[in-house]
Amino acid sequence: MLKGKRIGFLGAGNMAEAIIQGLIKSGQVKETEITASDKNIERLNVVVEGYGIEGHSKNFEVASRSDIIILAVKPQGIDEVLDDIRAEISEAKLIVSIAAGIKIDKIASRLKEGAKIVRVMPNTPALVLAGASVICPSANVTDEEKSAALAIFEAVGKAVIIEDETLMDAVTGLSGSGPAFVYTFIEALSDAGVKAGLSREIASMLASNTVYGAAKAVIELNRHPAELRDMVTSPGGTTIAGMAKLEEKGFRSAVISAVEAATKRSKELGKG
Repeated sequence: MLKGKRIGFLGAGNMAEAIIQGLIKSGQVKETEITASDKNIERLNVVVEGYGIEGHSKNFEVASRSDIIILAVKPQGIDEVLDDIRAEISEAKLIVSIAAGIKIDKIASRLKEGAKIVRVMPNTPALVLAGASVICPSANVTDEEKSAALAIFEAVGKAVIIEDETLMDAVTGLSGSGPAFVYTFIEALSDAGVKAGLSREIASMLASNTVYGAAKAVIELNRHPAELRDMVTSPGGTTIAGMAKLEEKGFRSAVISAVEAATKRSKELGKG
């Protein structure tokens, strides 16, 4: 899938590092086939020295050397980066953008006609190779190129392809922002444990592993979360008492509202 492909990263932040780590660990790409650039030379040196990849200070140098170019920069800096690499982009190269909220058309408008673009929304658990990524290709991307993009993000977790780009804002609101909501839930569980008398160390371990185990059960047992919840919820027991309080405080509604707000913000970033 990726054999013989040179992959270039424009931006060497945490997400770029996670993908680089995953690609190397999976054995799909050799260190010598990965190149990166970043304005922050200190940050660039972290990935160059840490993973043995090639580093450059200029974006166009990476673009000229790469078959697949990953735009791993903040949305606010995307125009400058695209202007830097425009002359180096041909139909033979694949552009993969992980810039939140930036639409395919916007990227295409700053590149030569015919540029092949894949928009991706990964999430931060990719840092521990447990990410959830959604891939949306432009119409001219071939099946082989879609498979290459899929292989890159399967190296850091699970990945799926969707063809309808209008759904990417919802993806951003759910899986892109979702880890922050889950971290907050874990923190709240831990705080509750401490309030009930547990040490912080034990409370944090119990909270984080409870969330991890519950998520793993949903995935591996392939059963609806409500079904698994009912298995824990005995009539008149402790769990139903807690569930009643969650409903009273609007827990479910708050989570839905958080995803909706994040989705709305993604749309705003895209317009900007």
